[in-house]
Amino acid sequence: MAAVGVLAGGGASLALAGAGNAATTAGSHPAAVAPKAAGAGLADPHKKEIAMELVSSAENSSLDWKAQYKYIEDIGDGRGYTAGIIGFCSGTGDMLELVQHYTDLKPGNVLATYLPALEDVNGSDSHAGLGSAFVSAWKTAAKDTVFQTAQNDERDRVYFNPSVNQAKTDGLGTLGQFIYYDAIVMHGPGSDPVSFGGIRKTAMKKAKTPAQGGNETTYLNAFLDARKAAMKTEDAHDDTSRVDTEQRVFLTAGNLNLDPPLKWKTYGDSYQILTLP
Repeated sequence: MAAVGVLAGGGASLALAGAGNAATTAGSHPAAVAPKAAGAGLADPHKKEIAMELVSSAENSSLDWKAQYKYIEDIGDGRGYTAGIIGFCSGTGDMLELVQHYTDLKPGNVLATYLPALEDVNGSDSHAGLGSAFVSAWKTAAKDTVFQTAQNDERDRVYFNPSVNQAKTDGLGTLGQFIYYDAIVMHGPGSDPVSFGGIRKTAMKKAKTPAQGGNETTYLNAFLDARKAAMKTEDAHDDTSRVDTEQRVFLTAGNLNLDPPLKWKTYGDSYQILTLP
């Protein structure tokens, strides 16, 4: 586990973003003052990069999410192999869809031969037909920019775009969009009580979304409460630090724009992002 993660990236960093909006001059009456959470949200590539690094800190104990294309192991959570930048799993179908997409982009790739085995193990934690040879092939494929593109595509199609779009529909700003994204990464996009849709439904029983006229902070606290309860139903996810000492820290600070500097902990390790990447 990394002790401290510091934002890495080529080129000069942009200037530090402010933690809040400037106060309106007394007596002035602007026609449309944007709320603190307004803005491009995670559609801003700099904020999307922050989201990728935040997730990587929890999933891979590193802010260098681009180093995770090659990652693959069975973490003992009943989902078979977990791999790649977003934790694609052999037992949940998203790894199968990823390799299918990769094969569409590049027929005859080193993982294509494992498609029948991935179909067979879908829905289980089995390694049948996979094993060490598959692990080796995955790491080889990870050097291929086409496979890297395929991972990015599937991350956005299955997780990032649906969660961010739902957050926008619910009237949430950048932090809320990230909170939804991190939840769907861990819990999946389903509607059962411990999947993203079910967690959102539970939260909405406790508080109104901003789109319904509710307070954004109140609603996000309700969502994090619901997510934490869902995490505690699984032994593999019962460490809730990515909620308690990461997302809740940003929310308590009122940082609805997810502006740097950001300092947080996940699973006991400390990280920071000091400027926009």
